[in-house]
Amino acid sequence: MRPRGAFAAALAALVAVAAGCGGGDEQASGGSKPALTVSAAASLKAAFTDYGQRFPDASARFSFAGSDELAAQIEKGVRPDVFAAANTKLPEALYAKGLVEKPTVFAGNRLVLAVPADAAEVGGLEDLERRGVTLAVGSEDVPIGAYTRTVLAKLPAARRHAILANVRSEEPDVAGITGKLTQGAVDAGFLYASDVRATDDKLKAIELPDALQPTVAYGVAVVKGAKHPAQAKAFVAGLLDGDGAEALKAAGFLPPPTR
Repeated sequence: MRPRGAFAAALAALVAVAAGCGGGDEQASGGSKPALTVSAAASLKAAFTDYGQRFPDASARFSFAGSDELAAQIEKGVRPDVFAAANTKLPEALYAKGLVEKPTVFAGNRLVLAVPADAAEVGGLEDLERRGVTLAVGSEDVPIGAYTRTVLAKLPAARRHAILANVRSEEPDVAGITGKLTQGAVDAGFLYASDVRATDDKLKAIELPDALQPTVAYGVAVVKGAKHPAQAKAFVAGLLDGDGAEALKAAGFLPPPTR
């Protein structure tokens, strides 16, 4: 038989491994750090992943999706520690319902027309009106889709209708639009400048005229009922001045727009 001391040591090791694999608050790497859960717009993936690796107060775990989908989850009872959206409307709506703390505007962005890097079909907004050109946009309920429609609403009706007639795909987030473009499924799509930057030259950005450019503002809030409110507040603070702000700048985001 195995000596009793050796058996006890083996049992203790097994318990330790099992605890490390569990779904508790502790991250496997970091040990004593709490696991901070952040629900964030898909367009924030590169910047927040970078920031999360540098955040000293917790091990950050992220859920990236369309801002509207994440807001709906919170309304249904999901309780991340932090909610970050690609607009200010959704955090403000959750605040009005008492589900999050007062939101903060933490970043800006620019809408661009994105095309595959080697594409020749589309060189500007006017090309989107040609018959046969295919386009991917965000669905109307998500921020990228709302910003796109703000741009199109500023065009003469005939131009707007011609562009909308060429829409082949309405996506739930920027990741879907990026995927359609990088796979060659469409000729062009509307994205944030930071999304194009994150593709490592697979896509190129065509700037929109300043007169058409919407005000793109990102809002963030600590969720009420969060497990780690102190760390959540520190995470939000770092987006304004600290490692988070640096990560956003490196990813191509702009400072918070002034209103």
